[in-house]
This record gives sequence, C-alpha cells and structure tokens, in this order.
Amino acid sequence: MTAASPSALRTGVIASLGLAILCVLSLFVGVSPLSPGQVLSDTEALQLLLVSRLPRTLAALLAGAGLAIAGLIMQTLSRNRFVEPATAGTAQSAELGILVVTLLLPGAALWAKTLVAGIAALAGTSVFLFTAHRLPPTQPFLVPLFGIVYGGVVGAAATFIAWQADLLQFLSIWTNGDFSGVLRGRYELLWITALMVAVAWFVADRLTIMALGREASIGLGIDYARMMRIGLVLVSLITALSVVVVGMIPFVGLAVPNIVSRLKGDNVRGTLGWVAAGGAGLVLSCDIVGRLIRYPYEIPVGTVMGVVGAALFLWLLFRRGSHG
Repeated sequence: MTAASPSALRTGVIASLGLAILCVLSLFVGVSPLSPGQVLSDTEALQLLLVSRLPRTLAALLAGAGLAIAGLIMQTLSRNRFVEPATAGTAQSAELGILVVTLLLPGAALWAKTLVAGIAALAGTSVFLFTAHRLPPTQPFLVPLFGIVYGGVVGAAATFIAWQADLLQFLSIWTNGDFSGVLRGRYELLWITALMVAVAWFVADRLTIMALGREASIGLGIDYARMMRIGLVLVSLITALSVVVVGMIPFVGLAVPNIVSRLKGDNVRGTLGWVAAGGAGLVLSCDIVGRLIRYPYEIPVGTVMGVVGAALFLWLLFRRGSHG
C-alpha cells in the first residue's frame, strides 16, 4: 500500500497539471485573438475573458464532470457497463421535456425548463431501469441495445412534435452539444452539477454496494429503493442541466467510467474523483479541438465528442483487459 502511494500521487499531479494546461488553452483559444499580455493591459480583452472564455471553460469542466459521474451512477444502478444517459433515453427524455415546456410556456425561465427537463429525464430513466432489471443478466448486451432503441423512440417522438410545431431548428440546439453560446449569466445553473457530484461522493460507498445487486444490497443493510431513487434523481438532474445549458454530449458517461474502472477498479469512492476529472478533461479537450480544426469556424463539441467517444467505445469493446 505504501509502495503504491508515491505512484498514485505522481499520477494525480500529472493529471492535475494536464487539466490545468487544458484550462489555460481554453481561455486563450478562439476566433478573437487573446493573450495574457492583452488581458493585463486591455480592458476589452479582460472583458472578453470574463464574459465569454472563462464561462465557456467552466461550463465545459462542469458539464464533462457531471456527465461522467452520471454515467458512472447509471452503470452502477443498471449493473451494466455499456449504458449512459445519452444512450439510455435520459438525455432524449430531457429534450422532450424542454420541448413540451417551450410549447406550453414559451417565456419560461431557464430554471423552469431545467425543472421540467429533470422531471422528464427522471421518468424516462425510471422506465429504462425498470425494464433493464427485467432483462436476462446472462445477456449484458441486451441492456444497451434496449437503451439505444428506447432512446431512439423518445427522440423520434420529440422530433415529430418539433416538426409539427415547426421547431426542428430549435430542437437541434439540444440534440448537439455546443459551448459557443455560453456566456456569463447563461451557464451558472451548471454549478448545481457540482452539488450533485458532492452528493454522489457522500453516498459513494452505498453505490458500490448497489452494484452487487438488490438481494446482496439489502442483506448488507442498504435501503435499496431509497438509494435507487437518489441515483435516479442525480442522473436525471445532471443530464437535464447539461441538455438545457449546452445540449446533449454523447459518450462521456460511457467511455470515461469504463477507462477509469480498468485503471482504478470498481470502488465508486476511489474512482469518483478520477471519473469527474476525466470527463472534464475529455469534454474540454474536444471543445478546444472543435475550435481549432476548422479555425476560425467551430465544430460543435457534441460532433467532436461523437467521433472521439465512438472510437473510445470501440477500443473498450475490442481490447482485452490485462486480467484476461
């Protein structure tokens, strides 16, 4: 144990340094030229940093960390490594909720849309988990397949409603994550994600036991139904916040928890910080790549993450673990 501690500390320092470098790059990469010297000497450059670049960087960090944690919790609750909010109907249900509240209350505040989206995501995730627990445990790939079909049905319903109401272009804002519209005063709801991560840390040990199954959890003194409700609320709120503020970003909650699990094991408390940091770093790096790959134009982070996440997912499927 003592021999592993210096190695773990060194890894943590390297990861923290890498995340810090990404944050600095995010602050100074964009269409408008910006440098540290300009920030210190030019009030307009400082204003650009505080109003646009800093909020965008913080939004990417919060959304990435939150979605990665939501994926970890969903995989724990469903006892399946191949599900996450964007492939299990949670994000699609949140989109449907936003669309409904937009149709019924066009002038609703952002917090009201988030609340309705959270309720819709909670209902959608409950249906998914209710069905997933009734699928044969000997066929683990049935769960993600059902999630993809289920999410497709919910997404199709949202698309049909948007088409009937002539809101297809409006719906596309939520179906593909994009940080280009993030400004000061437009992203602060994402700080609630940090609160959700803190709650996940508080119940981390119980979530680890939940992964053993209903009977084992109850036998070890866990209130299974209560913990299931807490997990559902955490996943639903984090997903709804992300979809409302920046749109859907796929694969974060799928790839990051699986990679961390391979490296650090399955103890939720031991991996929670790594999952959050990995999700934040992955989303932020994809956002930076989206800004640079067709400079001075931008590619939405959802598009970049879709390509990168799909590649990571295929790597996870085909690469054999070191344990065989």
